[in-house]
Amino acid sequence: MPPAERKPTPKKVDSAPRVRLGVIGGSGLYQMPALEDAKALRVRTPFGDPSDAIVVGMLGDVGVAFVPRHGRGHRILPSEINFRANVCALKQLGAEFLVSIGAVGSLKQEIRPGDVVVVDQFIDKTHGRPSTFFGDGVVAHVGFADPVCAVLSQLVVVAGLATGGSPVHDGGTYVCMQGPQFSSRAESLLHRQWGADVIGMTNVQEAKLAREAEMCFASVALITDYDCWNETAGDVEIAEVLRILQQSTERAQRIVQTVAARLPAERGCPCASALAQAIVTDRARIPAKTRQRLQSIAGKYLGGD
Repeated sequence: MPPAERKPTPKKVDSAPRVRLGVIGGSGLYQMPALEDAKALRVRTPFGDPSDAIVVGMLGDVGVAFVPRHGRGHRILPSEINFRANVCALKQLGAEFLVSIGAVGSLKQEIRPGDVVVVDQFIDKTHGRPSTFFGDGVVAHVGFADPVCAVLSQLVVVAGLATGGSPVHDGGTYVCMQGPQFSSRAESLLHRQWGADVIGMTNVQEAKLAREAEMCFASVALITDYDCWNETAGDVEIAEVLRILQQSTERAQRIVQTVAARLPAERGCPCASALAQAIVTDRARIPAKTRQRLQSIAGKYLGGD
């Protein structure tokens, strides 16, 4: 089972240092013990409350903000997560880079439990989940052909290789399913026919929102099982998933530490200006309430007060 959780006392958001790196942790990753001078902050956003208090601290000289996407104690279903609030809160704290970590099933024999896949594509099968900050009088269409930041993802690959252990796969397609049930065997076989590599329940919303927030995004997929297509390996069993996950999350935390130490001083990738040509709404017609809600995400592009 996951290690015992620390429960730092929440403090006001205005006591937080400015951060550069945001981390969203999934199943099994509910805390980051390596953070120094850690403080738990209750961050409010125009999109509601994040999954839990956000822990802000230092990894070396880099400010890092961490949020457990399912909440501490794993109490929030994938379809119940307030993805907008999680990403917006990290943006409000100053994060320019976002590393998303989550447990997934493998859809290929050569991608084994214990491996790490640094995802570079997504197939979205979810429904009814807010996946954009826009609407209510503002229309924006960001580019999403390449849904992850190539620069940050390569930092993650290099960091993963430096940790040693099981293979790190550079690139892979992530099928994002609705859940909370695992796949049927027919679905699992269909996803393999599509050529997908891994399957999970959360990362695609984070990727879309990070792009709109002009944050560099990387997805670290921790392989815990073979979904249910591989009948030799057996169906997904949660006890075995948690056992593998405990080992993998320790590695994931080392990856984050290495990435934090190697972040570029300046961003030259397209992520930093993803909204520059994306908003198509006449600025004079943007409702004042909507403009105010979007200040932390797109304020510099909206005009007005």
